[in-house]
Amino acid sequence: MNLKLTLAPLLLAALTTLTQAAPDSAGSPPTFADDPAVIAFARDIEARHGFKADELIGLFAQSSPNATVIKLIQPATSPLQRSWERYRSRFLNERRIDGGVAFWQENAGHLAKASVLYGVPEEIIVAIIGVETEYGRNTGGFRVFEALSTLAFNYPRRAEFFRTELEQFLLLTRENNLDPMAVKGSFAGAIGIPQFMPGSQRRYAVDFDGDQRVDLGNSVDDAIGSVARFLEQHGWQAGQAIAARATTEGTPDAELIQAGIRPSLKVADLAGKGVTAAADPQASVALIDLVSPEYETEYWLGFENFYVITRYNRSSFYAMSVFQLAEEIRSRMCAATAENRARYCRA
Repeated sequence: MNLKLTLAPLLLAALTTLTQAAPDSAGSPPTFADDPAVIAFARDIEARHGFKADELIGLFAQSSPNATVIKLIQPATSPLQRSWERYRSRFLNERRIDGGVAFWQENAGHLAKASVLYGVPEEIIVAIIGVETEYGRNTGGFRVFEALSTLAFNYPRRAEFFRTELEQFLLLTRENNLDPMAVKGSFAGAIGIPQFMPGSQRRYAVDFDGDQRVDLGNSVDDAIGSVARFLEQHGWQAGQAIAARATTEGTPDAELIQAGIRPSLKVADLAGKGVTAAADPQASVALIDLVSPEYETEYWLGFENFYVITRYNRSSFYAMSVFQLAEEIRSRMCAATAENRARYCRA
């Protein structure tokens, strides 16, 4: 028997079968539709919200996990020591201050309207938009569907949060007749001029320009109104203080910092422990430490409105950057002209 002639057809058939079954290593990577968890998610969304699961799976089949998204969301492997001065310099600079003045001047009418309606100062609205996207210049270039899907199914640490946001995104695009594959945003799935997550957009965004649709990607007016409403809905106290610089007798007790960012300490009680500031002794505050390795730590009292800013981004550095940028922008607006002094300067 000629073994070569006998085995050749069998070997050819086996090779053909293997070639058909194995993925092409040089071809496209697996898509989200190859993940059983994604299929289960699509079926669940179909049951609860009336989507067609097969159509959702078709969307997932057009997209694959984005390694860059995972890289950007991960904590640094060699994190730099926290530094308020380094963080502050990213946002408290001439470009953002001048940009904030220009943004305010260009949108004065809608900023004033939002401030009156929601009780939030114009400069706070301006500063949040300035910190988030530099007044709409940097809104992100990631496909939001792909970014949220990547984090929902390939980032276990916060998978539950991002699956909820992916669900909210699908509802948002359906409600607004948007192509889910066309919406761009940050690597974390935040959208538009104010960088709202999809859930926040559905809960807090408003049509502030009166065109019968909410468009945070292109409407500055909608962004202004939505930022103000977000803060108002989270408990902004109109006309009340945000933060006050504190002086200390030595290093404050660690338990005062550990009490957290939500106001729970009385100003009078802090004074008895060597922490003083120009504030109502009966006011409730949080003690905020702004640490910089190369400088002395700054201590501030954060009032309820400071805490509200942290609902936008849960960082004391973030909230203080917004507050200080807002103060700088208002100061520039106040100094511009005599008319501005009457309009923008505080007594």
